[in-house]
Amino acid sequence: MGSKGKIALAVIAALAVLLALNTVAVDNETKGAKVTMVGGRILQLPSGSVQVVETGPEDGRPIVLLHCFTCSSRWWDGVVPDLAAKHRVIRIDLRGHGGSEKPSDGYSMEEQAALVAAALAELDVKRATVVGHSLGGTVAVALAEQSPELVRRLVIVGQAPNNDDFGELDFAAQLSFTPVVGQLGWRITPRFVWKDGLGQAFAPGYEVPDEFVDDLRRMTYAAYNSSATAEDDYVDAEPLNERLVDSDIPLLVIFGAEERIYDVPEAPDAYREVPGARIELVEGAGHSPNVEKPAETAALILDFIRRSRGQPRDEAG
Repeated sequence: MGSKGKIALAVIAALAVLLALNTVAVDNETKGAKVTMVGGRILQLPSGSVQVVETGPEDGRPIVLLHCFTCSSRWWDGVVPDLAAKHRVIRIDLRGHGGSEKPSDGYSMEEQAALVAAALAELDVKRATVVGHSLGGTVAVALAEQSPELVRRLVIVGQAPNNDDFGELDFAAQLSFTPVVGQLGWRITPRFVWKDGLGQAFAPGYEVPDEFVDDLRRMTYAAYNSSATAEDDYVDAEPLNERLVDSDIPLLVIFGAEERIYDVPEAPDAYREVPGARIELVEGAGHSPNVEKPAETAALILDFIRRSRGQPRDEAG
């Protein structure tokens, strides 16, 4: 082998070492909890530290809002004023997201739901209307399974029953979960690329707020990768609609008519097998009607609460 070949091999070996070191470093990064929103505070719980934001009258009937994957409670800003006029609104950053703690593990849907339940116990919240957007919808279903006494009503926003039958991520998103490549991309991908990727969560033409990119970049790669994998595992084991079929929890499902991640109307229609489920499409919105059409989304939630009063799980009013 000539000198050029030896130099090339040396360069390749050095790059391989650097990639391996980067993979280990990125995979093992953790972050503590930190207040990132006006009105936010950190709950120090035995199972982890989470950021919560409360709005509205303390004696109002509770509404719990759980955000999407790579997001934070900030994604509910538009709907909160209408909801909080008469209701006590509690926003919780999921583990690994927003201002909550970002450990190396603990991202299963069951563990996320248990953390939400612990936060609600700390806040003395029971029998809430639980609203989950995308990943938050999956965690809300896990919460209803594990702690049904906490969930008076359930609202799922933009989350298909499973990921395989109703759509798939684009190529760039899939690449971000590829071993070694994903960790490298986490380190070097320019901000504008992340912003462009987040555009898939909205109808065409929607301008992604810079704060949403900040939410994503606050995550660690472990939180990013593990959250997505854990959700896939949960819905692959049993789709959300099947998990809810035998539940007596009133269900509202909201999708944007211009959804670009999941198939519409197939994804929302799959929930019709849940007895009494109400399905709504929001015109002009994509995967995130709570952001794109907040007034319409809040109105649907409030109307659902009014209509479902008096049902078996609502004896307390």
